[in-house]
This record gives sequence, C-alpha cells and structure tokens, in this order.
Amino acid sequence: MIFLLRRKHAFKSSLTNPIHFVSNESKGYIIPPLMSPKPSQNPQTNNPRVLSFKPFSTQSSKFPEYEMPTVTWGVVQGRKEKLVSRVIICDYLKSIGIIPDELENLELPSTIEVMRERVEFLQKIGLTIDDFNEYPLMLGCSVRKNIIPVLGYLEKVGIQRSRMGEFVKKYPQVLHASVVVELVPVIRFLRGLDVERQDIGYVLMKYPELLGFKLEGTMSTSVAYLVSLGVNPRDIGPMVTQYPYFLGMRVGTMIKPLVEYLISLGLPKKVLARMFEKRAYIIGYDLEEMVKPNVDCLISFGVQKEKLASIIAQYPQILGLPLKAKLSTQQYFFNLKLKIDPEGFARVIERMPQVISLGQNVMMKPIEFLLGRGILAQDVAKMIVRCPQLVGLQVGLMKNSFYFFKSEMERPLKELVEFPEYFTYGLESRIKPRFMRLKHKGIRCSLSWFLNCSDQRFEERLYGDYVEMESEGPMFVMGGKLELPGNEVVCDEEDESDDEILYRRMVSL
Repeated sequence: MIFLLRRKHAFKSSLTNPIHFVSNESKGYIIPPLMSPKPSQNPQTNNPRVLSFKPFSTQSSKFPEYEMPTVTWGVVQGRKEKLVSRVIICDYLKSIGIIPDELENLELPSTIEVMRERVEFLQKIGLTIDDFNEYPLMLGCSVRKNIIPVLGYLEKVGIQRSRMGEFVKKYPQVLHASVVVELVPVIRFLRGLDVERQDIGYVLMKYPELLGFKLEGTMSTSVAYLVSLGVNPRDIGPMVTQYPYFLGMRVGTMIKPLVEYLISLGLPKKVLARMFEKRAYIIGYDLEEMVKPNVDCLISFGVQKEKLASIIAQYPQILGLPLKAKLSTQQYFFNLKLKIDPEGFARVIERMPQVISLGQNVMMKPIEFLLGRGILAQDVAKMIVRCPQLVGLQVGLMKNSFYFFKSEMERPLKELVEFPEYFTYGLESRIKPRFMRLKHKGIRCSLSWFLNCSDQRFEERLYGDYVEMESEGPMFVMGGKLELPGNEVVCDEEDESDDEILYRRMVSL
C-alpha cells in the first residue's frame, strides 16, 4: 500500500514539474522529447535534467537521423539564426540604397557575404541600384546556380557580353529561368522558324520576353494563322527578325481583326500576305486606335473609298502615321505653292500616297525645275496631279531627259504636259533605244504610245500594220481584283496573277 502511494506521488510530480528539454536552434537541431537520451550524470552539471549531446556528429550514435552527412550540403540555420541573418542582410541592402520590402517572402542567403557577392556581380554586368529596386526579386537568384548558367547561355546564343546588363534590365525574369527546360526550347523554336543563327541575339534584344512564352501557345498560333493567310513559311524567319513582337500577339483579339478589316477595304489576302512579309510591323498597328482613324481621315480629305485599298497597297505605313497632321500640312503646301485645290490634292494622294511623307524642300526642287523650263504654273499643277511621282524625282535625271526631249526628239512642251510620266522612264534603258528605232522606221507617235508598254508589246506595235488605241494604266477595284485595260501596260509575263501584278506594279516595298 505504501509502495502504491509513493508511485502515485511520483506520477503527480512529473505532471506538475515536467522535464524541460534544451533547444539549441543556433546550432541547427532540436531534441524532441520522444527521442531524448538519458540525463547526463556529469557531476559538473548543475541541473541533471540538461542533456549533453553533440550535434551533427560524424561518429555513430543511437540517433542516426541527427548525424551529419558525409557531404556538407550547406549551412543549416535555425529559425532564430535565420531571423538574425535576414535583419543583417536587410540592413546591408538599405545601406546601399536597395529597398528590401518585396523580399519579405523571399529566401535570402545565409550570410551577408553571399548577398554582397550577388549585388557586386550584377553591378559588374551593368545593373544599378535603381534596377534592383525596379525588380528586387533578382537578388534571390544564386550567382552559381542561376545567374552564371543563364548569362553564359545567352552569350552563347548571341547576346553580347557588353549588352548583357541591358538585356537583364529589359527582362530580369530571365535570371529565374532554367536553361535546359525553358531557354533551350525557345531558341530551338526560333531556329525552326528559319531565324538565322546570327540573328538570334538581335531578336532577343528586341523582344526578350520571347524567352518566357510557351511554345504551344501564342507563338505557334500566330505563325500558323499567318501561313494560312498566304505568308510563305520561308519568310516567317525574316519577319521574326524584323518584328518579333507578332509572336506574342493573340490571333483572335489582335491579328485576325486587323486582317479582316483590311480585307473589307478591298485588299486581297495575297496582297496582305506580301505586305506582311516585307513590312511585318504592320501587324502591330492598333486597329481601333490607329488604323480605323487613319482610314476615316483619308476619306475626310476627299479620298474615294474605292481607292483606299490601292493606297494601302502602295504605302502600307500610312496606316500607322499621325495622318491628320501630315495631310493638313501637305494640303496647305500644295495649295500655296501650286494652287492645287483639295480635290486635286486628294487625287495626288490616291496616285502617290508617299507624298504625305516627303519634305517640302525636296518637292520644291523638281517643281522649280519645271517652272524654270518655261512650263506655266497651272500646267505644272496639272502634271503633278496626273503624275505625283514628279515631286520625288532627282533633278539631275530630269535635266538629262528634258535635254534629250528638246534636242533630239524636238517635241513641243505640250506633249510633256499631257504625258508627264515621261520623266519617270529611264533615259538610257527605254527612252533612247525606243526613240531611235521609231526614228529609223519613220514612225511618228505620242510619248505614251511608245513608252507606256512592255518590250514585247512595243515590238508588236513597231511591226504592226495598225496603231492601236492607247489605254490607261492599271486600276484597283473593290473586291480584290485588278482590272487591266491593256494588260501589256503592266508586265511582260503572261502567267502572273492579277494580285501579283498589283503587288509588283503598285506596291513599292
């Protein structure tokens, strides 16, 4: 009975005075109650309940789960030591001007020396304190595990070491990427699109966000849509080199609406495809903010709706210009210098839309040349409305053609006024050879009759028994077809499609 009472008293005492196990987080271990060894009997220990235990011992022990591995994996910190290290590192970052607020949930290095190494390494490649504050998460990347492998691969694919800092500024998220899992597949995809190896670095510098795209997502979809539109797959690579941003554009919300709107204006798909191949940046024109307002602006200045497709085919960049200001400036110039009214100016735009981007000092030179040859101002105005290309010609070439016209051909100025296109033909390649053959044959005809035709048609006319009626040049019609009154005017080849003829004849790309 006495024995039972003593056991009961001992049990109660253990409940009211439990054993306290020592926790040494600073050394990286905690001894749990269920696995604690027996109290040490060392007479030097004041409290017999304090345990004597060597952490991470390489010697065998009763508790192998607490043994230090033969390979050191790194410094293992306890919670308290981690907090102390974080405070020290944050104080260091603040001392050099970096705001560490966004690093609260980020795993920081164990020592201040490691963080200093990261900061100094990134500064060596060209990053500044402002760049760190712009994207502080880059300080969570290990120099050896993340930064060096990524930068080494980027240099290998063509990013110059001197521009590495600029690249990281544009796309700092690349430092978190896996070279094998994320970067290599994107580079292989670009090479598969026929982007030249030497152009990879150039493409990435223009649009580094490509490295973060999924291959089976937007990039593949946009390429497939353009190919279905008629873009030659071999031209996708040059398009990417010129304007890689279309790889990140959604087909349904950006590319397709623009294409459908241009088709509704009368542009054939084949012409659109050729435009995109040569001017890929057109795909990036904003439909609502840029394209539609510019089309409405052209109409407001008197351009006929049925001529819009021809204008865009000749000068696709017109869709992305600050058009209202340019048109107002040029309309005032034509009215002031040449007395060309707004309706005549609209006809000039229809025939040569590039005129809106020509400098006024450039246009004045051929105008002054024509006026100096004795042609009346009103006749010069008529010539320019009929053939606006005159204002973009070099005066030296015009002088040579005019001298031959007066001295060798001995024709009146009236013929030049009626056919100002004379100045647009090559003197040595077309005007002289054809005139000499006409002179040898004793044939007298208009300038248009022997100049505005192909070589084959000229031969037929030269040896024909009749003089056929002259016809005007090609005319673009709504719906995508090209009317060719006198197909000989357009080209020598018989097997060209109408769309290809339109593109080759009218689009100066």
